[in-house]
Amino acid sequence: MTEAATRRLPETWHLTVEPDDSPAATALFREYYTEVAQRYHTLRGQPRITSEEIDEGVAEYPPGQLVAPGGALFIARQAGEAAGCAGLLLIDGGRTAELKRVFVREPWRGRGAAGVLLRAVERHAAELGAERLRLDTRRDLTEAVALYRAYGYREIPAYKEDRYAEIFFEKAVAAPYR
Repeated sequence: MTEAATRRLPETWHLTVEPDDSPAATALFREYYTEVAQRYHTLRGQPRITSEEIDEGVAEYPPGQLVAPGGALFIARQAGEAAGCAGLLLIDGGRTAELKRVFVREPWRGRGAAGVLLRAVERHAAELGAERLRLDTRRDLTEAVALYRAYGYREIPAYKEDRYAEIFFEKAVAAPYR
């Protein structure tokens, strides 16, 4: 088989903006939290995370933030299946949007969903009048750190306190053409 024949064709993603308590959002958030919390436990030599701990962790982020008018949640789908999500939350009087809960399910990784989600959040933040997007993450989430750097996010000093945040990023967003 030739190299051209083995290359994967670009994926076609269908994006929707959904309430952050929709069934798809709830399932994605739980999977996201399970994955990042388990990695955190493993790196610190702690036992596997329990379903009760997952429930407690998910409950720390109640629904209602990533909704209009001060937020949004984008869900990427392919063939009707929810493959990933990314949210934004306006902060700093709306001059800044915070990127929240960027997650792509394992079977869909490496297929362009994260980039599609990031670009959608960036456009929406600009449409809402934000001048910049900020985010925080952990250093052990190396795939996320690499993604943000690849999409032009630059490391900045901490802009908030969060017991799990170790690295902070920012990117200017361009105002939309009118």
